[in-house]
Amino acid sequence: MKANPFFTNRSTAAIAQDLLGRRLSFDIGKEILSGTIVETEAYVGVKDRAAHSFNGRRSQANEGLYRAGGTLYIYSQRQYFFFDVATQQENEPEGVLIRAIEPETGIETMIKNRHGKNGTLLTNGPGKMMQAFGITSRKWDLHPLQDSPFDIDLNHKKKIEKIIALPRVGVSQADPKWAKKELRFIVSGNPYVSDIKKKDIKENHGFVLTKN
Repeated sequence: MKANPFFTNRSTAAIAQDLLGRRLSFDIGKEILSGTIVETEAYVGVKDRAAHSFNGRRSQANEGLYRAGGTLYIYSQRQYFFFDVATQQENEPEGVLIRAIEPETGIETMIKNRHGKNGTLLTNGPGKMMQAFGITSRKWDLHPLQDSPFDIDLNHKKKIEKIIALPRVGVSQADPKWAKKELRFIVSGNPYVSDIKKKDIKENHGFVLTKN
């Protein structure tokens, strides 16, 4: 597979920031479930102690990271599934984890998939987002994004007031250097960011509102 230019030719951190404000969708056939990406994390390959490919680790489980930029890397932890897209060229195992979306379409179906949870709890975390999409397997792992039911709108994005860089979630403090690296990116003020405080939520959800 040829790498998708959007997911190459610049740093993975830059790609992670550029994904904010873009629409992520999942086509279930009868309808499309979608939302605006509001939180991402960059994982920067073999040197990154938090990355699944740290020190060149490679197996069937993380093979998606080693594929060309734009390949889906869907992995599981416990009963949850996570949506990651490989970045850079083949055999440069970097990627971006989509951590949260602000729902747009198919919300009723997503609520059913989340067993009645709604509001910000619907999609304010990577496992919650995939559960809302109804993902219960790694079926689409290793597929190029364009050959899957998933889509990221690379032609349009919402204008964001401010992007904030923060340390990633759940990175071991045993390695303070990588635990503190600010490789998580959020739409400042968006209520669907996984750990946002109520006082920090903005009325416009962190987006520049366009006038009709």
